Amino acid sequence: MSASETSQPSRREFLNTSGRIAAASALLGAAPAVHAAENNTIKVALIGCGGRGTGAAENALSTKGPTELVAMADVFDDRLQGSLRHLSGRFPKQVNVPEERQFIGFDAYRKAIDAVEGGGVVILATPPGFRPLHVEYAISKGCHVFMEKAMAVDGPGVRRLLAAGKEADRKNLKIAAGLMSRHYTPLIEAVRRIHDGIIGDVITCWAYREHGPVGLRPKAPGMTEMAHQIRNFHNFNWLGGSFILDWLIHNIDVCCWTKDAWPVSAQGQGGRQVRTEPDQMFDHYAVEYSYGDGTRMFAQARHMADCFNFWGCIIHGTKGCAVMGEGIPDPLIYKGHKRTDDNIIWRFTGDKGNHYQAEHDLLFDAIRSNKPYNETERAAYATLAGILGRMAAESGQEITWEQALNSDLVLAPGIENYTMDSQPPVVPDAEGRYPIAMPGKTKVV
Repeated sequence: MSASETSQPSRREFLNTSGRIAAASALLGAAPAVHAAENNTIKVALIGCGGRGTGAAENALSTKGPTELVAMADVFDDRLQGSLRHLSGRFPKQVNVPEERQFIGFDAYRKAIDAVEGGGVVILATPPGFRPLHVEYAISKGCHVFMEKAMAVDGPGVRRLLAAGKEADRKNLKIAAGLMSRHYTPLIEAVRRIHDGIIGDVITCWAYREHGPVGLRPKAPGMTEMAHQIRNFHNFNWLGGSFILDWLIHNIDVCCWTKDAWPVSAQGQGGRQVRTEPDQMFDHYAVEYSYGDGTRMFAQARHMADCFNFWGCIIHGTKGCAVMGEGIPDPLIYKGHKRTDDNIIWRFTGDKGNHYQAEHDLLFDAIRSNKPYNETERAAYATLAGILGRMAAESGQEITWEQALNSDLVLAPGIENYTMDSQPPVVPDAEGRYPIAMPGKTKVV
């Protein structure tokens, strides 16, 4: 299967099509009914105004019950203004963000969260390296949270996130995470059948994301190094966490969900075989994860031109197999291990729903109905699984789950105090090249 044959809409692609489906999405069976507080307007703040954040704001403003976008924050004014124009055009009666509530800079998140006040919803869609810091502040101010993936880039960040999630429970605050595949109706049904034993015991899980190269925007004249790296956050580990984390996290999560377990260790490899762009990205990963019962998950990631492309998960059980996950809009379950049409024993029929919308419908319903809702721990562990894979590949060593979780290695020390003029935690050398992990030499614990 090629990537074009198996791909689902990304958050960015969804942004372009959501206007056509917003009315229909409100009727989805996957979205629970609102039971209380219908007359109370929920204030929303958007922090991080790129494609991910703008799409998430569309979803929030499309939920049942009155909502109002009242504040926006970003480090780039042009990105905030573009998002504001788009959202104002789509939701003219629900967007109320005057100039005094348009915040620019590294402290803009605080001002936007303060503006939304306790009980409102904060959408966090900045680069993942900032996520734990922003979640902490939102919870400290009594706000509910929607946080995009990934949720952290290192073990200390995961621990901060877990602590914030516990504080949210103590304060009766709701937290949703942008691992939208967990809310895709066909995938929910496929996983349920696997848990019911349709393919026997799960013995191997394969998580794939293989497609063309990830680009790098050139540094504009006069742009600071910090601004350049944030504009290209996927390309720098302290911001994006690496390709295996920020891009493959969905299917790593789907495999662990299907297995109903988190890995206990990982070993693997990765590197830059063809990539020459001045950044930190490996262009390929192959990581073997071990579960506590001795079974395995394999994560394979590659972004190279003119190579075999596949985006999805393949699950093998003692009696059959399945093809599913992000990138597979129509999951299939087979008897045996030959994936032929005559061996199909289950396929989804019915309304697939919209998983981007469903994750917000669930969050806002929980707020209005005052029901417990906190996806922090699951999202943090999915993030840690991606971090574990990166640590194993970059070091060339077998790394345990506990080592990854308890690591003291912080990729962005002092991130709370960064400004656009700060020196980033990684800088180019005299030839314009950035430090790149070297298996066998790089220390990660």
